Amino acid sequence: MGRDLSAAQSPHPTQRVWHLLGPAFVAAVAYVDPGNVAANLSAGSRYGYRLIWVLVLANLMACLVQYLSAKLGIVTGRSLPQLIADHTSRPARLAFWVQAEAVAVATDIAEVVGGALALHLLFGLPLIVGGIVTAAGSMGLLAVQSRRGQRTFEFVVTGLLVVITGGFLAGLFVSPVSPSGLASGLVPSFAGPDSVLLAASMLGATVMPHAVYLHSSLTRDRHGPVQGPALRSHLLKATRWDVVIALLLAGGVNIAMLVLAAASLPGASGTDSIEGAHSVIVQTLGPGIGMVFAIGLLASGLASTSVGCYAGSEVMEGLLMVRLPLLVRRAVTAVPALIVLALGSSPTWALVISQVILSFGIPFALVPLVVLTSRRGLMGSEVNRPATVVVSWVVTGAIVALNVTLLYQTLTGA
Repeated sequence: MGRDLSAAQSPHPTQRVWHLLGPAFVAAVAYVDPGNVAANLSAGSRYGYRLIWVLVLANLMACLVQYLSAKLGIVTGRSLPQLIADHTSRPARLAFWVQAEAVAVATDIAEVVGGALALHLLFGLPLIVGGIVTAAGSMGLLAVQSRRGQRTFEFVVTGLLVVITGGFLAGLFVSPVSPSGLASGLVPSFAGPDSVLLAASMLGATVMPHAVYLHSSLTRDRHGPVQGPALRSHLLKATRWDVVIALLLAGGVNIAMLVLAAASLPGASGTDSIEGAHSVIVQTLGPGIGMVFAIGLLASGLASTSVGCYAGSEVMEGLLMVRLPLLVRRAVTAVPALIVLALGSSPTWALVISQVILSFGIPFALVPLVVLTSRRGLMGSEVNRPATVVVSWVVTGAIVALNVTLLYQTLTGA
């Protein structure tokens, strides 16, 4: 899924905004991947509606980060990995690629494991078999892009995002939700040290490095060379709508999971793992809701692992100018996840370790993004305004600090 400007068609400034939506919906899949499920359900079951504000804040931070990445691709016609390569030496590029590749592998482990769990919950498949099926399914999705182009791929991924939404929201239709609880959850508060740690984990795990790298490539390839300020202004307006709508949907899914647990699973034990959460949902809300939940989880695993593979390909091409066929890359990067499953490792443990590696990769994506979008020589009139620069650095610092906290918790058991 590389740069294909020959196929791109720059829109006319009068083209309606909704025709230009799509790239952010692909990036938004990273925000509803299997790694988010257990954390959201655990927060709701343990603390009720109290931590809704954490997800709202996390979503606002994600909107800013993803818009900056998309803007970078539109204004410069280059991806974030390409621009990083332009401003670093070859040894630095190689080192940067190593850490980015580790992030891509960790992402894939979490998402293939999530898909395997879903197939196990739905059909009783052994996890290793489910992992193979998930990897094969994602190869089919990537083949759609290779043969039919990015626009078709965007439609397919958006369709999966709708399935994810339905799967994770279905329980709300049979659960009595408290309006006063929802309102109180928007007021920042905690319920002791454990809730602070969980909130740090929820915030710190929100922005995914591969989604940051990828969004600049998506807008670059979707719109092609952008000529003239009128067209650029029109595209940036459409991109703001794209980011807001896509991340409102993704954020709504995460909030709905927390609300579902707060309304139907208060005080339930076992919701800190996906399998445990599914078991509690089946016991509390019935097997029908449990099946729909598992279908949403499967769609999440398939979509997110495909998008993660796409991102890894863009990072390799941008930093090393090396391009592997997407299906070859898919086959290679699925191997670590399948090894984890074949060894009989705990799925929850695999998700935790993958999150640790992702935490290491966050600063390498966010810091260059803010630096590059704040350079007038690169961005011209679309350079970040002073207020945006300040907010961007505050958000970056907060996300990095929260990920350091998450690393400390995980490695020390604190």
